[in-house]
Amino acid sequence: MIVKKTPEQLEMMARAGKVLAEVIKEMGEAIRPGVSLKELDEMAERSMRLRGGVPSFLGYNGFPASICASPNDMVVHGIPDGRELKEGDIFSADFGLILDGWHADSAHTFAVGEISAEARKLMDVTESALAAGIACCRPGNRLGDIGHAVQEVIESAGMSVVREFVGHGIGRSLHEDPQVPNYGKAGRGPVLEEGWVMAIEPMVNIGGWQTRLLDDQWGVVTADGSLSAHFEHTVAVTADGPRILTAL
Repeated sequence: MIVKKTPEQLEMMARAGKVLAEVIKEMGEAIRPGVSLKELDEMAERSMRLRGGVPSFLGYNGFPASICASPNDMVVHGIPDGRELKEGDIFSADFGLILDGWHADSAHTFAVGEISAEARKLMDVTESALAAGIACCRPGNRLGDIGHAVQEVIESAGMSVVREFVGHGIGRSLHEDPQVPNYGKAGRGPVLEEGWVMAIEPMVNIGGWQTRLLDDQWGVVTADGSLSAHFEHTVAVTADGPRILTAL
């Protein structure tokens, strides 16, 4: 069941989203060669708690950290460990936060120092695909319009859409209905209504879309070893159009 949010509830979610955006900005300023994934996780948790938030991911289905830390060919759900970022890496971090009972969810792929033109293009395409999906979050559009817009941007750039993982509704729970695929046909699926809130999150590979689960049963990497990027915002459907709740 899709739970529509009232204007007052959207304001509460927007407060959570702004706090999370501040955490992500702080993280971005700390990204550099030599910093470890564990250090970044500890920094994110400290930053959330100092702002009155609680990490959504810590302990969720047994996940042992506050952020998902996924460098280079890791698509999503990486467990932060002692590995250090290197010059030329790209690093995808997925963040979730609870503030006053409301969740916010956002992801960003960071460049570590100077990166290749190919990696930069991947990041730019993924961010553009997210923007295209967000633009469809208007009353009267259909759920399939979002995935279609995302897919069109990615595949027109010669890249591929990860299919095993999708966006989702969000609110009092981290994962609510509906599921929001990053591919699909326009004009299909339920009609979007004012008050829906969804986490839109394209995951994009330079190579094929297939993935592989690591032995830790969390981290997911590209099956062909190609680079992957991940961008995400929590977005509300409003009468005035999309409202990004996880923006500064």
